[in-house]
Amino acid sequence: MTGASGPPAAAPHTVGTHSVGPHGAAIVGAGRMGRAHAAAWARIGVPVRWAVSPRRRPELPDAPDARWATSLEEALADPAVTIVSICTPTPSHADLARQALAAGRNVLLEKPIALTMEDAARVAEAASRAPGVLMVAHVVRFFPGYAALASRVAAGSVGRPRVVRASRISDAPVGYDWLADEERSGGMLVDFAIHDIDQAVAYLGRPVAVTSVPLPGDAFGTPVATTIEFADGGVAQLLSASDLPADQPFRTALEVLGDTGFDAAEPDAGDAFAEQARYFLQCVEEGVPPDRAPVASAVEALRVALAARQSARTGRRVELSD
Repeated sequence: MTGASGPPAAAPHTVGTHSVGPHGAAIVGAGRMGRAHAAAWARIGVPVRWAVSPRRRPELPDAPDARWATSLEEALADPAVTIVSICTPTPSHADLARQALAAGRNVLLEKPIALTMEDAARVAEAASRAPGVLMVAHVVRFFPGYAALASRVAAGSVGRPRVVRASRISDAPVGYDWLADEERSGGMLVDFAIHDIDQAVAYLGRPVAVTSVPLPGDAFGTPVATTIEFADGGVAQLLSASDLPADQPFRTALEVLGDTGFDAAEPDAGDAFAEQARYFLQCVEEGVPPDRAPVASAVEALRVALAARQSARTGRRVELSD
């Protein structure tokens, strides 16, 4: 995680779209993220050999030859599986990630890393001991517009970052009832707003306090305004909403104000899932940790998101201990 002196790491050289050797993937989860990961692996030439889901066969149009397993153990018994994409509801993230890492596999874990700081620490500790690579899939770091902004800020386009403003606005999720249960999803701040929290922390350094103000309502996606204060005097202002009608387009924005200038990201998601997969595969093949999306940053984003949720629940500013 970079501090107030710099933005998220800029994009490195990436692996191309040709077949990339003896790698094979298992997708764990039967939802939208599972399909997105399967499409990304297909895009860069990694075959998906297994689709894991306990109750039904996942529909993965980009992985027509994948075999169905009802448990991760079955997929891990296949030595051709070198990569595991975990795309399940959040409560299962920690156990599945630790299981795959203990089996010597490389793990691309959907965000958030876990639902609690205790589980996040266990995942991070398991990754530190494992031979494989763990990366938490904070895919916004791989949006072309966001990556280009990070490169410009790293080159000095704004001087020292002082203020980050971000918004993330979406229609209401359909068919994912588990999101409405905060015990399973963490709520919108942990599941959805965490992308912008991750960006703010990457640009501004060590957060010291969080204040979140929700509009009235208890449905997943009710708008929330969040202010994060940072140790070096920086501040982030985030607007999160995911309750609009289905005909409303997804919108996202990121702005950075520094001591010598202002810059903003183009709202371009591009093929971010494929770029994320390329970068992760590069880390796997080089045997290096993912500096562009460090595990420590995923843990810190969760810590701030949980504090934001506490603030929204209590109506109070929440201070973050070291």
